[in-house]
Amino acid sequence: MAQEVLDAPLVVEEERTIRGKSESYWQLVWRRFRRSKPAVIGGILVVLLLALAFFAEFFAPYPLNKYNSQISLIPPTRIHFIDAEGNFHLRPFIYKMAEKIDPKTGQPAYDPVTFLTIFELDTSHPIPIHFFVHSWEYKLFGLIPTDLHFFGVDDEEAGIYILGTDQYGSDLWSKACEAGRISLSLSLLVTFISVIVGSLVGVVSGYYGGWIDNAIQRFVEFVTAFPQLALWLSLVAIVPRTWDSFRIFLVISLIFALLSWTTLAREVRSKVLSLRQTDFVLAAKEMGASDARIMFVHLLPNTLSHIIVILTLTIPGIILAEAFLSFLGLGIQRPLISWGLLMQDAQNLRTLGETPWIMFPALFIIVAVLGFNLLGDGLRDAADPYSIV
Repeated sequence: MAQEVLDAPLVVEEERTIRGKSESYWQLVWRRFRRSKPAVIGGILVVLLLALAFFAEFFAPYPLNKYNSQISLIPPTRIHFIDAEGNFHLRPFIYKMAEKIDPKTGQPAYDPVTFLTIFELDTSHPIPIHFFVHSWEYKLFGLIPTDLHFFGVDDEEAGIYILGTDQYGSDLWSKACEAGRISLSLSLLVTFISVIVGSLVGVVSGYYGGWIDNAIQRFVEFVTAFPQLALWLSLVAIVPRTWDSFRIFLVISLIFALLSWTTLAREVRSKVLSLRQTDFVLAAKEMGASDARIMFVHLLPNTLSHIIVILTLTIPGIILAEAFLSFLGLGIQRPLISWGLLMQDAQNLRTLGETPWIMFPALFIIVAVLGFNLLGDGLRDAADPYSIV
């Protein structure tokens, strides 16, 4: 142990010098981040979810606002590489699903237990899946008209529903991509507000100290003492249902931000307390720098690594909170759509037993929470590149 402490400066020097070149702090952070496979995986998952949400129309084979009761609650489409005759195909394909006809009545056959329509595959005609196809039109970024989509099939009657359809006849994959826009944008907006408030409160509290620090910290403890779940439910419940969806979105964002800034405020305060008596801060005071300049030009940038870590760890908590409230019908309201709102149809055991694919939007929540947590853990370790691992 003593030898490790003596060798610490040598390790730091090795970290700072690669191939004879001195590395900056951010270069060290990036290099250490790349060494962590879980962090890289988390970053990839986050980028994929953001891409699916940002380019939802491109990845959606069907219009996002399409509703068709005739195709409601269709199970997920199976993707094949081997046909009915045992031949392997490099290009994936699907079979057309058709309603099974009862030979006695000539009407669609229904399951006697679930009373759902029975579908059967027409294995005589494989339908290939094409990539980068031209289909329904939309505006990329809301500006550029285009009809290019990532995948699709030529046969319009043979729908490709990767996650199945919901009770309204909407493609769950397309709706889940669209829902990511609201779930992720709300969590990012809440986190952005929390970062601003928490950073300001933390740097002021840590820099001035004394009675100002005591007053601020008692207020932080007062806010932290409230049970977040109960307070979220109470505040969201008093939002008028007559408000439009956008106003409800903004109010919910403010409610989440109201209780999510306290952790960052304490992190920033503790860091500022350890920095306010350092040489560069004392030198800035001697040179006549104002308190605002010292706090926001000299001290706050030195807490940036903590801010980034708290940011990535706060986002999954907000995603789960929004999904929970929307699942209960107290969060996002239609025509806006979120991952939690998509799961409202799965509130009873009968639905889960008869149409379990309704729960598939939960996979997006799981991937988002897992991705941001892995990314946050990796950034937390990489933000301190001089530590000995």
